[in-house]
Amino acid sequence: MEPSWLSSPAPVLLLTLHLLVFLFHGGEGTKFTFVNRCGETVWPGILSNAGTPQLESTGFELPVASSRSFQAPTGWSGRFWARTGCSSTGGSWSCATGECGSGQVECNGAGAAPPATLAEFTLAPSSAGQDFYDVSLVDGYNLPMVVEASGRAGASGECAATGCVVDLNRMCPVELRAAQGEACRSACEAFGTPEYCCSGAFASPATCRPSSYSQMFKAACPRSYSYAFDDPTSTFTCAGEADYTITFCPRSAPSQKASRESSTSSTSTPKATGGLTLDDDSWFASLATGDATAARRAGPRLHQSLLVVATTVACALLLQSYNINA
Repeated sequence: MEPSWLSSPAPVLLLTLHLLVFLFHGGEGTKFTFVNRCGETVWPGILSNAGTPQLESTGFELPVASSRSFQAPTGWSGRFWARTGCSSTGGSWSCATGECGSGQVECNGAGAAPPATLAEFTLAPSSAGQDFYDVSLVDGYNLPMVVEASGRAGASGECAATGCVVDLNRMCPVELRAAQGEACRSACEAFGTPEYCCSGAFASPATCRPSSYSQMFKAACPRSYSYAFDDPTSTFTCAGEADYTITFCPRSAPSQKASRESSTSSTSTPKATGGLTLDDDSWFASLATGDATAARRAGPRLHQSLLVVATTVACALLLQSYNINA
């Protein structure tokens, strides 16, 4: 026998309307998904900025061809990076690059020791605001990384993909090489002078100009943050609610060991594509050329489909209710 609450469409209509509200709002917070396409395991690190809550983890193991997601609250800000060559020796756990010094997989509030490729985020305090994000080489480089924004309902703005798909370790000048060729230092980290670190008398955009080293980084990865005052071309925004995917080694780059063994002593400025074969219409090509329009990523279709279905059901129930009352 049909349950009594189904004899009237009103309860079902109410449930449908609740579903519509949920779909429109898309839940609270932002989802970050980490993907490892490198040829070896990496250990992502997570550092929340002061005044924002820690996420579910501050560091974890990410095997080859795997992914893991975390939820961040609105208004969260912080950074992500990948540690490489991690192992435990004599009870002490450490990494070849991206080391946070905690002595364990979790970083527990500690940041990455340079050099390390960083993904930096400042999430909007509400769905009406804008997220800000960038991929930074200011603290050096240890592996390729790409950030993609996938919009939910209401997402707008640029929401462009950004990052560095080039293996800079292969073209790193000798004076910047670190960790036996597994990472490339910034000029600030390597030399520590005010003109390279944008400090002291050079602490403004007018006095701190791009160095030949930061220009080399910029030529290889035009959408990444290459030095302290690189904001105009390297900071991206996404209005509305969006989720983000952080991919390490997006083009299945060789392992760090292979990269080190095959690197040369050449210090010439790399081409923008870094030797990669890229299709003109690919978003990887857009990252290499700095084209923001082609790098935009379409939002997921499932949310839209569910919204259409729920709206259709609500309309049908309203019509049924009208016919019954008539």
